[in-house]
Amino acid sequence: MQLILISGLAGAGKSTALKILEDSGYYCVDNLPPPMLKELINIHNSSGVKKIAVSIDTRSHSMLHDLPKAIAEISKSKIELKIIFLDARNEILITRFSETRRKHPLSDGNKTVSDCILEERGILSEIESLGYKIDTSDLTANNLRNIIKEFVQADYSQLNIIIQSFGYKYGLPVDSDFVFDVRCLINPYYDTNIRDLTGLDEPIIFFLKKEDKVNKMIHDIYNMVSAWLDDFSKDNRNYLTISIGCTGGRHRSVYITEELAKLIKQTGYKTLIRHRQL
Repeated sequence: MQLILISGLAGAGKSTALKILEDSGYYCVDNLPPPMLKELINIHNSSGVKKIAVSIDTRSHSMLHDLPKAIAEISKSKIELKIIFLDARNEILITRFSETRRKHPLSDGNKTVSDCILEERGILSEIESLGYKIDTSDLTANNLRNIIKEFVQADYSQLNIIIQSFGYKYGLPVDSDFVFDVRCLINPYYDTNIRDLTGLDEPIIFFLKKEDKVNKMIHDIYNMVSAWLDDFSKDNRNYLTISIGCTGGRHRSVYITEELAKLIKQTGYKTLIRHRQL
């Protein structure tokens, strides 16, 4: 049996993620109290259900302290367990609550949405460290669908490397394990002939490829990260996210992400590429 456990901040996209998994053939349960997780598995195991997805979050906050123990017990069984933790920047979450006019699960009539989000982060901090974190701040529903499908199909017998580009002007990706700042490199943006292109286009590639410092940055990042991949893998990590940031997330970070991915793929690890601002 395969069990996918979804948790995360209210407003970060858990309902959307659960619908994506339901469309992919999973039996889905929303807002399951943690003490019932083992019972749910036993019921569906005997009925022949092979794929289950469960959402657990602060709507059951009084029982969340039981979840890490339940996860530890499941991990010892023959069940293939994958955990997704959905997050987003605070200002994005506040905007989403404002647009939908929904009440935050931790609201008591006296706290602001911002207060609730801060409290919620504290409650979920232990669970956050157990799962694969996805930052939905700048994701469309289609983006999230593709990421979750990649996650579901990932080979959990090895470490999966995610390399993503982003723009600092839009904020740091909260799902990063490593963040590298490449804003010190020459910027194609100031060449008006190629400004509107991206790091996937040949003129930008040619512009950056001929720069020694750009090539040195790529290899310095690769040498640092690659030296530790085996250790992360031995630590039973399923995913490692490397974020490359420039100012707008369209030129330097995109090119370096693509080139770094080519090098890391040669180590044998599965490598996924994302460009947050494209």
